[in-house]
Amino acid sequence: MKINRVFLLFIFFAVIYGCEKQQEQNQVKMTTKGHKKVIYQVFTRLFGNENKTNKPWGTVEENGVGKFDDFNNEALREINELGVTHIWYTGVLHHAMITDYEAYGISNDDPDVVKGRAGSPYAVKDYYSVDPDLATDPSRGMQEFEALIKRTHENGMKVIIDIVPNHIARKYEGRNNPEGVSDFGAHDDNSLTYSRNNNFYYIVGESFKVPVWKDGYLPLGGEKHPLADGNFEETPAKWTGNGSRLSQPDQNDWYETVKINYGVRPDGTKDFESLPEGFGSKDHLAHYEFWKDKSIPDSWNKFRDIALFWLGKGVDGLRYDMAEMVPVEFWSYMNASIKVSFPDALLLAEVYNPGLYRDYIHLGKMDYLYDKVGFYDSIKHIVQGHGWTDHIPVAQKDVADIEHHMLHFLENHDEQRIASPDFAGSAAKGKPAMVVSTTISTSPTLVYFAQELGEPGSENAGFGSPTRTSIFDYIGVPSLQRWSNKKKFDGGGLSEQEKELREFYQNLLNFTIQSDALTGAYQEIHYYNKDQNNHYDHRIFSFARWTEKEQLIIVSNFDESNQYDLDLAVPADLISKWKLKDGHYSVEDQLKKSGRGYLNVEDGVGKIHIVLSPLESSIFKIGKNK
Repeated sequence: MKINRVFLLFIFFAVIYGCEKQQEQNQVKMTTKGHKKVIYQVFTRLFGNENKTNKPWGTVEENGVGKFDDFNNEALREINELGVTHIWYTGVLHHAMITDYEAYGISNDDPDVVKGRAGSPYAVKDYYSVDPDLATDPSRGMQEFEALIKRTHENGMKVIIDIVPNHIARKYEGRNNPEGVSDFGAHDDNSLTYSRNNNFYYIVGESFKVPVWKDGYLPLGGEKHPLADGNFEETPAKWTGNGSRLSQPDQNDWYETVKINYGVRPDGTKDFESLPEGFGSKDHLAHYEFWKDKSIPDSWNKFRDIALFWLGKGVDGLRYDMAEMVPVEFWSYMNASIKVSFPDALLLAEVYNPGLYRDYIHLGKMDYLYDKVGFYDSIKHIVQGHGWTDHIPVAQKDVADIEHHMLHFLENHDEQRIASPDFAGSAAKGKPAMVVSTTISTSPTLVYFAQELGEPGSENAGFGSPTRTSIFDYIGVPSLQRWSNKKKFDGGGLSEQEKELREFYQNLLNFTIQSDALTGAYQEIHYYNKDQNNHYDHRIFSFARWTEKEQLIIVSNFDESNQYDLDLAVPADLISKWKLKDGHYSVEDQLKKSGRGYLNVEDGVGKIHIVLSPLESSIFKIGKNK
């Protein structure tokens, strides 16, 4: 058969062009992968709220609420310039709340099964809708969110939202299901406690009973409401989100939610295929192929479809609430399905059991997990004065093989604010911890909104208690309001102390996302210095980070009272790895440009003279031989 020469030339140049484009794409991916990520978690309904009333249990009319539109280009540009690569918009999905939106075809929720007035974002009522509170026009909420995704991308950041596979709101109503999608429980056989394709577990023969309220708690603070009558109709009762099998859960149970059934029988045995031995070493394509011809429980498909729906809207990543309460086989199926269609999707999971970390990374195909039980807990104790910095390298060593996958944070919506009296009582005490947290590993850094301003979370919003900014009620965030300055987003209302703290975060975060060394090797020099130097103790911590392009020495003073004036020792094995000869090398502190000095190498051992004020840190970048 004759082949046209023009056609052959076309094929030749197409292949060459394709190879060049692939090479270009690979370079872009390598550049992106070669820098750390910074995730800014923002509680969406609180961000743009300028109302300062802050009445406990206040209504939306009394206390106000932020909107998608409040994240305008000015606000997003300022967040990006803080050093942020991803925004995690918390509370986007339509969750149960007390505010009346019946005019938009949304049924009212019962205060007896809603926490707070604005409701928990983790009691999702409709997975295919956004929270009507967040829309300027609730009938166009989805369009407003899509516009926010577009604005966020235009301002150089990616978008993350929550998915909550373990549980849903007690009164779930899918008003906007795509064609062919049925509601959770629509086809359940509720005469059975368990059936593989039921979406829920049932307490057959019993009706749900509202918890007995204790310790002075009453829904809505005791305010009269036609639905707050101590009753909620649910027959038969369903298991509660945290796994309670009582028809009348306790007040401290997740009584506002019901648990999803993933094919795990009540006795804990699994009603689905097991992953083959050693399958954790396989990539997502192998996992996808494994599940392709398997029979799987109905709930697996429901949540896969939900995830793909939002990623199809332009969302770049998903944060999975309480992922460890859902079997790892489901995550293998779910995340493999996602990665086939959206290979760059960021998948972040809340897992607290260190014994499960590797399974959820390797078998569950998670990109990142919380490093709470280990790193966060250790560093919090040090900040509070209870722990020694000696514990930091131990915590880091425990996850050395998976350190890239362990998200570091000092605050999030579940944890106490650093400046709250129950944590440190001062945002400044968190500064050395923040330096260590952001620079010790290749993992991403999470910053909770207004953390960079020293927000103490002291408002009594209604449900719950202060020290954590409320996620259940309508409330204003005072430090954030001072920064937004009537939506000018110029920091015009901040105190000098708040401005200095924000500048510290901005300098640190921008350095971390640009540094080459923070993608490379790590070695602690802490114990070496404790042995070599009488002036060095457990309130300081030091370590090195490096690649061929960049070498760093990082040292932090966790002491709030004492200054340290000493010669920091750099051991011979590290000097050898860096291929440094005897001599004087310039060093420049990346946190304060006035901080310059020398690394003196003599007989193969290095020393840097440092003076660290209380709560001060230095990131020394090694320069040329002088």
